[in-house]
Amino acid sequence: MIYPKKNPVIFWMMHYYVKWIVGRHFHELLFDKIETDKNRSILLIANHYSFWDSLILYCVNTLLFRKKMYIMILEETARKNVFFRYVGGFSINKRSKDMLVSLAYAAKLLNDPQNMVVIFPQGKLYPNFVNDINFEKGVMRIIKQAQGSFQLVFAAAFVQYFKHKKPTATVYLKPASESFAGKTINELQSAYQQYYDRAKQVQTEIDIEQ
Repeated sequence: MIYPKKNPVIFWMMHYYVKWIVGRHFHELLFDKIETDKNRSILLIANHYSFWDSLILYCVNTLLFRKKMYIMILEETARKNVFFRYVGGFSINKRSKDMLVSLAYAAKLLNDPQNMVVIFPQGKLYPNFVNDINFEKGVMRIIKQAQGSFQLVFAAAFVQYFKHKKPTATVYLKPASESFAGKTINELQSAYQQYYDRAKQVQTEIDIEQ
């Protein structure tokens, strides 16, 4: 497993770089201004559609949640994009026993109310606006090991150009009604799917003449 690296100087360099690169490549970043429990950590689960989703969620965190963000990424991505480690990236290798170490690490991070852990339960990239969201089982191990010490938040993100040369990134956010600690992966997936479907419907009904 590849752990996050702590270096205050590099962290702040990457912090401003991520904000700059997202601002440079996107016309606008929109997200829901939701309320969360500041005394609990956040487990944020999101759809996985591009290289940009991690960076976009990093910016959302700096503007809304203001937590110490950690993000689970594939080991090959962590090795290829070293900078992720300096902004909270840690790896998972689904083809190795090391996977259990990564899942336990994510659960441990959720014991600190100052932290936010972002995971993409789909396990790999899928096209934006895909119809069906399928979760891999690792997310349930994190939820059960964390023992309800966190607040679960659903995120559904979409990128569209509309009438601009640069795309707009829209992130729909919603606190889940429960932690799903005593539920199955199918129940969690179904709850997220319902939310994702509603978010996608809203996104496709946006008036592009505005």
